[in-house]
Amino acid sequence: MLEVLGSEAWRTVHAGSVIGLLELSGVNNRRSSSELDMRKREAERHLRMAYEGFERKDFQELPVMAAYRRYYKQFKKTYHVQLQVESIVNRKRGLPAVSPLVDANFLAEMTTFVLTAGHDVAKLKLPVVMDVSHAGDVIDQLGGGSKAIRRGDMVMRDREGVCCTIIYGQDDRSPISPTTSHVLYVSYAPPGVSLEVVQTQLDTIRENVGLFSPSAKLEQCQLLVANETP
Repeated sequence: MLEVLGSEAWRTVHAGSVIGLLELSGVNNRRSSSELDMRKREAERHLRMAYEGFERKDFQELPVMAAYRRYYKQFKKTYHVQLQVESIVNRKRGLPAVSPLVDANFLAEMTTFVLTAGHDVAKLKLPVVMDVSHAGDVIDQLGGGSKAIRRGDMVMRDREGVCCTIIYGQDDRSPISPTTSHVLYVSYAPPGVSLEVVQTQLDTIRENVGLFSPSAKLEQCQLLVANETP
Protein backbone atom coordinates (compact mmCIF):
# COMPACT_ATOMS: atom_id res chain seq x y z
CA MET A 1 0.00 0.00 0.00
CA LEU A 2 1.25 3.45 -0.91
CA GLU A 3 1.26 5.80 2.08
CA VAL A 4 -0.21 9.23 1.35
CA LEU A 5 0.05 11.86 4.08
CA GLY A 6 -1.62 15.21 4.63
CA SER A 7 0.62 18.15 5.49
CA GLU A 8 -0.20 20.54 8.31
CA ALA A 9 -0.46 23.33 5.73
CA TRP A 10 -3.10 21.34 3.80
CA ARG A 11 -5.08 20.65 6.96
CA THR A 12 -4.99 24.32 7.91
CA VAL A 13 -5.41 26.15 4.60
CA HIS A 14 -7.98 23.71 3.22
CA ALA A 15 -9.81 22.85 6.44
CA GLY A 16 -12.99 20.97 5.65
CA SER A 17 -11.69 19.48 2.42
CA VAL A 18 -11.57 15.73 1.75
CA ILE A 19 -9.14 13.59 -0.20
CA GLY A 20 -10.30 10.17 -1.38
CA LEU A 21 -7.69 7.48 -2.03
CA LEU A 22 -8.37 4.31 -4.01
CA GLU A 23 -5.40 2.07 -4.78
CA LEU A 24 -5.74 -1.05 -6.93
CA SER A 25 -3.06 -3.50 -8.06
CA GLY A 26 -3.02 -6.38 -10.53
CA VAL A 27 -5.08 -4.40 -13.03
CA ASN A 28 -5.25 -5.20 -16.74
CA ASN A 29 -5.40 -1.85 -18.54
CA ARG A 30 -5.09 -3.35 -22.01
CA ARG A 31 -8.36 -5.26 -22.07
CA SER A 32 -11.24 -3.52 -23.78
CA SER A 33 -14.62 -3.80 -22.09
CA SER A 34 -17.98 -3.83 -23.81
CA GLU A 35 -19.54 -3.70 -20.35
CA LEU A 36 -17.71 -0.45 -19.55
CA ASP A 37 -18.70 1.00 -22.93
CA MET A 38 -22.35 0.13 -22.28
CA ARG A 39 -22.19 1.82 -18.90
CA LYS A 40 -20.74 4.94 -20.51
CA ARG A 41 -23.65 5.10 -22.97
CA GLU A 42 -26.11 4.62 -20.10
CA ALA A 43 -24.47 7.46 -18.15
CA GLU A 44 -24.72 9.78 -21.16
CA ARG A 45 -28.43 9.01 -21.54
CA HIS A 46 -29.03 9.53 -17.84
CA LEU A 47 -27.30 12.92 -17.82
CA ARG A 48 -29.29 14.14 -20.82
CA MET A 49 -32.57 13.05 -19.27
CA ALA A 50 -31.79 14.34 -15.77
CA TYR A 51 -30.50 17.75 -16.85
CA GLU A 52 -32.44 18.46 -20.01
CA GLY A 53 -32.86 22.20 -20.42
CA PHE A 54 -30.17 23.07 -17.86
CA GLU A 55 -28.09 26.16 -18.51
CA ARG A 56 -24.73 26.92 -16.92
CA LYS A 57 -26.26 28.71 -13.94
CA ASP A 58 -28.45 25.67 -13.27
CA PHE A 59 -25.47 23.31 -13.20
CA GLN A 60 -23.63 25.73 -10.90
CA GLU A 61 -26.43 25.47 -8.34
CA LEU A 62 -26.13 21.69 -7.98
CA PRO A 63 -24.62 21.12 -4.49
CA VAL A 64 -21.36 19.44 -5.55
CA MET A 65 -20.87 21.79 -8.50
CA ALA A 66 -21.49 24.77 -6.22
CA ALA A 67 -18.71 23.67 -3.88
CA TYR A 68 -16.23 23.37 -6.75
CA ARG A 69 -17.41 26.67 -8.19
CA ARG A 70 -16.52 28.43 -4.93
CA TYR A 71 -13.07 26.85 -5.00
CA TYR A 72 -12.36 27.59 -8.67
CA LYS A 73 -13.66 31.14 -8.37
CA GLN A 74 -10.70 31.96 -6.10
CA PHE A 75 -8.45 31.30 -9.09
CA LYS A 76 -10.81 32.83 -11.69
CA LYS A 77 -11.36 29.44 -13.33
CA THR A 78 -14.40 27.33 -14.24
CA TYR A 79 -14.72 23.78 -12.96
CA HIS A 80 -13.78 21.59 -15.90
CA VAL A 81 -15.93 18.60 -14.85
CA GLN A 82 -18.93 20.92 -15.06
CA LEU A 83 -17.90 21.87 -18.60
CA GLN A 84 -17.65 18.18 -19.52
CA VAL A 85 -21.13 17.51 -18.15
CA GLU A 86 -22.49 20.50 -20.08
CA SER A 87 -20.94 19.18 -23.30
CA ILE A 88 -22.60 15.77 -22.84
CA VAL A 89 -25.99 17.25 -21.99
CA ASN A 90 -26.22 20.23 -24.30
CA ARG A 91 -23.83 19.38 -27.13
CA LYS A 92 -24.59 15.65 -27.17
CA ARG A 93 -20.92 14.74 -26.97
CA GLY A 94 -19.90 11.34 -25.64
CA LEU A 95 -17.48 10.24 -22.95
CA PRO A 96 -13.96 9.83 -24.33
CA ALA A 97 -12.25 6.50 -24.88
CA VAL A 98 -8.70 6.79 -23.52
CA SER A 99 -7.96 3.54 -21.69
CA PRO A 100 -10.07 1.37 -19.37
CA LEU A 101 -8.50 2.78 -16.18
CA VAL A 102 -8.92 6.38 -17.33
CA ASP A 103 -12.44 5.77 -18.65
CA ALA A 104 -13.49 4.15 -15.37
CA ASN A 105 -12.66 7.41 -13.62
CA PHE A 106 -14.25 9.73 -16.19
CA LEU A 107 -17.44 7.69 -15.99
CA ALA A 108 -17.53 7.96 -12.20
CA GLU A 109 -16.92 11.72 -12.35
CA MET A 110 -20.02 12.09 -14.52
CA THR A 111 -22.03 10.34 -11.79
CA THR A 112 -20.78 12.18 -8.70
CA PHE A 113 -19.08 15.27 -10.22
CA VAL A 114 -16.12 14.67 -7.86
CA LEU A 115 -12.74 15.67 -9.35
CA THR A 116 -10.39 12.67 -9.46
CA ALA A 117 -6.92 12.03 -10.86
CA GLY A 118 -5.33 8.68 -11.69
CA HIS A 119 -1.64 7.91 -11.18
CA ASP A 120 0.62 4.98 -11.98
CA VAL A 121 1.95 3.97 -8.56
CA ALA A 122 5.21 2.72 -10.07
CA LYS A 123 5.98 6.30 -11.18
CA LEU A 124 5.41 7.95 -7.79
CA LYS A 125 8.37 8.48 -5.46
CA LEU A 126 7.91 8.49 -1.69
CA PRO A 127 7.03 10.50 0.28
CA VAL A 128 3.65 11.35 -1.26
CA VAL A 129 1.92 14.25 0.47
CA MET A 130 -1.25 16.28 0.05
CA ASP A 131 -0.16 19.88 0.39
CA VAL A 132 -0.69 23.52 -0.56
CA SER A 133 1.08 25.21 -3.45
CA HIS A 134 3.71 27.79 -2.63
CA ALA A 135 5.30 30.62 -4.56
CA GLY A 136 7.69 29.14 -7.12
CA ASP A 137 5.89 25.81 -7.50
CA VAL A 138 5.76 24.53 -11.09
CA ILE A 139 4.07 21.54 -12.73
CA ASP A 140 5.06 19.88 -15.99
CA GLN A 141 1.54 19.41 -17.32
CA LEU A 142 0.10 16.32 -18.92
CA GLY A 143 0.32 16.91 -22.65
CA GLY A 144 3.39 19.10 -22.35
CA GLY A 145 4.37 22.50 -21.07
CA SER A 146 5.54 23.81 -17.74
CA LYS A 147 3.05 25.83 -15.68
CA ALA A 148 3.64 28.06 -12.68
CA ILE A 149 1.13 27.16 -9.96
CA ARG A 150 -0.70 29.91 -8.14
CA ARG A 151 -0.19 30.00 -4.40
CA GLY A 152 -2.85 28.29 -2.27
CA ASP A 153 -3.99 25.55 -4.64
CA MET A 154 -4.50 22.01 -3.30
CA VAL A 155 -1.73 19.78 -4.64
CA MET A 156 -0.19 16.33 -4.34
CA ARG A 157 3.59 16.12 -4.19
CA ASP A 158 6.07 13.30 -4.29
CA ARG A 159 9.86 13.36 -3.93
CA GLU A 160 10.30 14.71 -7.46
CA GLY A 161 7.79 17.56 -7.32
CA VAL A 162 4.13 18.39 -7.81
CA CYS A 163 2.17 15.45 -9.27
CA CYS A 164 -1.25 17.09 -9.45
CA THR A 165 -3.09 20.30 -8.66
CA ILE A 166 -6.83 20.95 -8.61
CA ILE A 167 -6.60 23.93 -10.96
CA TYR A 168 -3.96 22.70 -13.43
CA GLY A 169 -4.46 18.93 -13.33
CA GLN A 170 -1.91 16.15 -13.52
CA ASP A 171 1.78 16.07 -14.34
CA ASP A 172 3.27 14.29 -17.35
CA ARG A 173 5.40 11.96 -15.19
CA SER A 174 2.94 9.83 -13.23
CA PRO A 175 -0.31 9.48 -15.21
CA ILE A 176 -1.96 6.21 -16.13
CA SER A 177 -0.51 4.61 -19.27
CA PRO A 178 -1.47 1.49 -21.26
CA THR A 179 1.02 -0.55 -19.21
CA THR A 180 -0.24 0.62 -15.79
CA SER A 181 -1.11 -2.32 -13.54
CA HIS A 182 -0.99 -0.57 -10.16
CA VAL A 183 -3.09 2.57 -9.93
CA LEU A 184 -3.84 5.26 -7.35
CA TYR A 185 -6.98 7.34 -7.81
CA VAL A 186 -7.04 10.59 -5.84
CA SER A 187 -10.31 12.50 -5.40
CA TYR A 188 -10.05 16.19 -4.49
CA ALA A 189 -13.11 17.58 -2.69
CA PRO A 190 -13.23 21.16 -1.36
CA PRO A 191 -15.41 22.13 1.62
CA GLY A 192 -19.06 21.55 0.84
CA VAL A 193 -18.60 18.12 -0.75
CA SER A 194 -19.66 15.44 1.72
CA LEU A 195 -17.70 12.41 2.81
CA GLU A 196 -20.51 10.25 1.46
CA VAL A 197 -20.21 11.69 -2.06
CA VAL A 198 -16.43 11.20 -2.11
CA GLN A 199 -16.83 7.62 -0.89
CA THR A 200 -19.40 7.03 -3.63
CA GLN A 201 -16.87 8.27 -6.18
CA LEU A 202 -14.27 5.75 -4.98
CA ASP A 203 -16.80 2.92 -4.85
CA THR A 204 -18.03 3.73 -8.35
CA ILE A 205 -14.51 3.75 -9.81
CA ARG A 206 -13.79 0.40 -8.17
CA GLU A 207 -17.02 -1.03 -9.58
CA ASN A 208 -16.16 0.27 -13.04
CA VAL A 209 -12.66 -1.24 -12.90
CA GLY A 210 -14.23 -4.54 -11.93
CA LEU A 211 -16.01 -4.64 -15.28
CA PHE A 212 -12.74 -5.17 -17.16
CA SER A 213 -10.37 -6.34 -14.42
CA PRO A 214 -12.36 -8.37 -11.85
CA SER A 215 -9.21 -9.83 -10.26
CA ALA A 216 -7.80 -6.40 -9.32
CA LYS A 217 -6.64 -6.32 -5.70
CA LEU A 218 -7.79 -3.55 -3.36
CA GLU A 219 -4.74 -2.02 -1.65
CA GLN A 220 -6.57 0.85 0.05
CA CYS A 221 -9.77 2.83 0.01
CA GLN A 222 -9.80 5.66 2.49
CA LEU A 223 -10.64 9.29 3.10
CA LEU A 224 -8.32 11.99 4.44
CA VAL A 225 -10.19 14.85 6.10
CA ALA A 226 -8.43 18.18 6.52
CA ASN A 227 -9.96 18.99 9.89
CA GLU A 228 -8.69 15.77 11.44
CA THR A 229 -5.24 15.21 12.93
CA PRO A 230 -3.25 12.26 11.56
